[in-house]
Parts: sequence; structure tokens; C-alpha cells
Amino acid sequence: MDQLSHLMEGFSLALTPINLVWVVVGCVLGTAVGVLPGLGSAMAVALLLPVTFSLDPVGAFIMFAGIYYGGLFGDSTTAILMNTPGNSTAIASTFEGHRMAKRGRAPQALATAAIGAFTGGLLATILVVFFAPVLAELATVFGPAEYFALAVVAFVATAAVVADSVVKGVAALAIGLAIALVGVDAISGAARYTFGIPSLLDGIDIVVITVGLLALGEVLFIASRIHKDPQATAMKISGRPYLSGKEFREALPAWLRGSAFGLPFGAIPAGGAEIPTFLAFGLERNLDRRRADPQFGTGAIRGLAAPESAANATAGSAMGSLLALGLPTSATAAIMLAAFQQYGMQPGPLLFVRNGELVWALLASLFIGMIVLLVINLPFAPLWAKLLMIPKPYLYAGITVFSALGVYASSGSIFDVAMLTVIGLLGFALRRFGLPLAPVLIAVILGPLAETSLRRTLAISEGDPGALFSSGLTITLYCLLLLGVAWAAYSRLRNRAQVDI
Repeated sequence: MDQLSHLMEGFSLALTPINLVWVVVGCVLGTAVGVLPGLGSAMAVALLLPVTFSLDPVGAFIMFAGIYYGGLFGDSTTAILMNTPGNSTAIASTFEGHRMAKRGRAPQALATAAIGAFTGGLLATILVVFFAPVLAELATVFGPAEYFALAVVAFVATAAVVADSVVKGVAALAIGLAIALVGVDAISGAARYTFGIPSLLDGIDIVVITVGLLALGEVLFIASRIHKDPQATAMKISGRPYLSGKEFREALPAWLRGSAFGLPFGAIPAGGAEIPTFLAFGLERNLDRRRADPQFGTGAIRGLAAPESAANATAGSAMGSLLALGLPTSATAAIMLAAFQQYGMQPGPLLFVRNGELVWALLASLFIGMIVLLVINLPFAPLWAKLLMIPKPYLYAGITVFSALGVYASSGSIFDVAMLTVIGLLGFALRRFGLPLAPVLIAVILGPLAETSLRRTLAISEGDPGALFSSGLTITLYCLLLLGVAWAAYSRLRNRAQVDI
């Protein structure tokens, strides 16, 4: 039980008055930056990195613990209230979270997100404390074939399972893959679908795509429906900043299931928390279809609880992978790695030996930071929700302005603002014709990973497609995929037969 004694020593250092101040400051600043559309948790850490240079290493990383989780809390706030995720990890939270807000349950949605983030982060941090070496070993199991199988599972889960219509899901997936192909090919270096525009050589930034599809697309769609459907923009706010006993009991299993999805993914360099959040969302949607009173599409609390806990569980276990192996498995973790190197430290197996005091103080401060964030966010949920009481023309105009500012701040490119308009029109068209957004987004995020992994696998095997099924892990993933598709098809046929009867 050496871990417990080391953790207690970390708490003794983290609970000093000055370090508690740094945790609270980090939580507040991280949340404030994470709330801004288009910036998010990774940008919060990047922007606030210079602020810590004047602090001693222990104080700096304790402050980073607050920023790290504070940014994640902030990401979901705009996702729920304005349908604008601060980061791609909060995309899945927009679908049911924003519907809850539109039905007057914004404070309850924010409380669900806060408790879910706390649950996922707490379980992940406990896992890191006791099983960091095991998490690090998990990352070494995945090769190109395993990454490709993982991406295929995510594609099919979102296109065929999460979407209401398989045809529409596949069409949306194809649109997302087409967008993902824009830019220079990572393997050959050839330019693809750039139309001779130099600014497209780097592809279309994920911030532009997420903000354009979710925020600007929603603004355009709402604007087109104002006279046809006045209720589409009418929102009443219930001021209850807590969950009722019934809501808590309904959300609790989803928080735990979402955490179970997120925990292993933090140790895998698969691009962040997008996969587990979408998989957790898809599972809850499938479970919802078996209920006598399906709630998805009307603001299902479980559709928000699961992605939120999955995202923070991934972030917590990603910290374990960074500390134990020196492997950054997300953009935020990569910036944290730069912070360690700034202080002359290299994360990895020797970090616990050479800088044990700092590491255990950092892990202790993660626990403290999550408690502070829960205390900060729950009472302020009704205050954040009052943003929705702003007159709708001003609210949606403000969303448009902040979306454009967020995109411009992340790249400094006017061309990206122009692309934001194009992607926003695409988001409007998708809503107009009833195509789901989730397959588009997951294809954009995981498309490059899937393509690169497929081509590397075939290159290593000299073109032998059997290499895609050469390991027990890939076979297991494909078998689970087939079982999931078969079960989804059976469920839909059964539901259709019941409707016919």
C-alpha cells in the first residue's frame, strides 16, 4: 500500500494554503477559458502556461491540475447552453444536453454534466493512483491494425447504431470522410481536394468544423424557423440547480457506464475522448430504445451523463499514461508534457523516482480540483442558464460573433472564418434534410487515424489484408462490432413488427 502513503504525503503538500489558492485559481481560469466557444480545455492549458512560469514546480503543476479539469468543465457549458462545444470532446454532450436546455432544464443539464465530470474524473484518478503501470502497458498493445479496427467500430456505431436511419447515417459518415480527406496526404505528401488553395493544404481545422456544424449551423436553422415555428426559440428556465432523486437515480448508471468507456481510452493515443464519448452515447441510445417511454431526442439525461463522465474519465487516465510512460494521448496532455519539459522533467517510469514529491502532490491536487470545480459549478448552474433568457436575436447573434472570434483566435486566419461560413451552411443543410451530425463529426475526427492506420498495416504486411485480422484484439473488436450490428438490426425489425401489429 505504498501508493496510499505517497498519496497522503501529496495531500499534505497540496493542502497548504498557498497551494489551495493555486488550485482554486486554476479551476476558475480553466473554466473561464473553456467556456469560450472554439477554445476549450487544450487552449486553456496553452494560454495559461506562461502564467505558471513564475511559480515553483509544485505550485505550477497544482495550478495546472485545476486548469486541466476546469477546461473540461467549461467545454460542456457552452455545448449545453449554446450547442457550441468548447472542444471536440464535448460534441456528444450537445445532442441531448442542448435539448434539455431548450426544454427549460438547463440548470439540471449543467448539474448532470458537473456531477458526471466529477464521477469520471474521480474514478480515473483513483485508477491512476493504483494502476498507472498497467495503464501504460495497455498503450503498447495497440498497433496500426488495432487503431483501424477501433476506428471502424466507431464509424459503424455512429452511422448504423446511433443514427435513426442507416442510409442517412452512412450518407453523413461519407460527408465527414470527404471533409477529412482535404489537405496533404500524411503518407505520400500529395495534395488532395485543395482546389489550388494553399490554405487548404493543412486541411480544415477541427475547431472550424465543430463550431460551424454545431453552432453556426444551429443559428442558421433556428433563424430559418423563427416565423414557421416560434416555439423553436422559446426557452423557460427552471432554477433548480440540483437533480431530483429520480433524475439522480436515472443518471447514476449512465455516469458509471460512461466512466467504464473512458477509463481505458485515456491510455490509448487514439486522438482524445471522442471515441468513448460517442460510444457511451450510442450505448445509452440503444438502451433507451428498449424502454417503454424512450426519451432520446427530447432531452434524455442519460444521453448527457454518459458522454460527460466518459470524457473526464479519459482525461484522468490520460494523465496516468503521461506520468507513467511519457505518452501524451490527447492535445491537452501534449501541452502538459511541454510544461513538464519546461521545468526540466521528463514524464516516464523514472518520474515517480526522481520527482515523486511533485507527482504525488499533482495527483492529490487532481482530487482537490474536482471537488473545487463541483462546488464552483453546481451553485452557478442557474446563473449560466440565464444566458438563455437573453432575447433570442441577441443571443444567436452573440453566438455567431463569439464563434467567429473563437475560430479566428485559434488560428489567426480570415480564411478559417470564411470556411466557418461554408461549414455552417453545410450544418444548416444537414439539419434541413434530417441527416445526423454525429457521423459527420466522428468521421472528421477519426478519418485521418483510420486511413493512416490502414495504409501502415498494409505497408508493413506488403499488401496482405489478412494483417487487419492478425491479432486477438482486432478479432475481438470486429466480433463485438458484428454482434452490435446484429442486435441493432434485430431490435429495429422487432420494433417495426410491433408497430405493424
